[in-house]
Amino acid sequence: MIETDILIIGAGPTGLFTVFEAGLLKLKCHLIDSLPQAGGQCSEIYPKKPIYDIPAYPEILAGDLTDKLMEQIEPFKPGFTLGESAVTIDKQEDGSFIVTTNRGTKHKAPIVAIAGGLGVFEPRKPPIENLSEFEDKGVEYIIKDPEFYRGKDVVISGGGDSALDWAYFLANGVAKNVALVHRRNSFRGHLDSVQKVMDMAENGKLNLITEAEVVGVSGNGVLNEVLVKHKTQGEIKMATNHWVPLFGLSPKLGPIADWGLNISKNSIEVDTFDYSTNIDGIYAIGDVNTYPGKLKLILCGFHEATLMVQSAFAKIHPDKKNVLKYTTVNGVNGF
Repeated sequence: MIETDILIIGAGPTGLFTVFEAGLLKLKCHLIDSLPQAGGQCSEIYPKKPIYDIPAYPEILAGDLTDKLMEQIEPFKPGFTLGESAVTIDKQEDGSFIVTTNRGTKHKAPIVAIAGGLGVFEPRKPPIENLSEFEDKGVEYIIKDPEFYRGKDVVISGGGDSALDWAYFLANGVAKNVALVHRRNSFRGHLDSVQKVMDMAENGKLNLITEAEVVGVSGNGVLNEVLVKHKTQGEIKMATNHWVPLFGLSPKLGPIADWGLNISKNSIEVDTFDYSTNIDGIYAIGDVNTYPGKLKLILCGFHEATLMVQSAFAKIHPDKKNVLKYTTVNGVNGF
């Protein structure tokens, strides 16, 4: 039995920063994550993708953000159960919880913080009959390392931030040729990202094809060609080494959905006073929760984790008064 003060389900950025805030209050943390390494989506899906809205970092790669967070929490020596998923939770007579993973590892804590991001997710796949034949043979749903595409011909599909950002990034000196295919004229991404892609297309550095979609894939063992259906030009055959359909993720809470929590649209409802759920002692922070005005941003998860830990301290130590101390005065070792 692994025992700790706060059991954190999800080792993404929000879960990792929770360790820091808890450590300042001398609360020990242990994290469970189904992925084999810490960092959540930042490590698994887009470690080489730049992030622009982390305070004090005009630009930082997602993987580097994970490394910085791990460095920040190192003094507090958190425990990790990686490569295992939290499956069941049982409340004990003393109010604590026992969480068991799919591999039978048991964890006991008075506080459980669910920081599972989008939960269990799978990429949304386009309805192409023989698509599975080319998966990992030229068709990829996630870009982990842009160097994989250096000097290659790449077709990207999608109209959100991920498609726009990767099209811009790969076309900026990485891939040999990049085409971005989107079924509409308008995009869902940030205006700045849209403008960058438009400018690159106008300068001939990127082939932007709107009002179109990829409807077929072909090749001899590996992908050689995609078939694009254009609204006015009809079918267009495009030779390519890689096709990356970025249509987002289909998230599911997985076993957590059966824990008796109030769920709304695949997210956990919380009280914004401390991000507590309807079950006393269980909190939900980061992308996994929902409340009026919710923004799914990493920095919002950091804020939620900070307030949650203050509430957790009061539950764990009801007889102690927590006086807010500033790291600028005490440093980290002074707590």
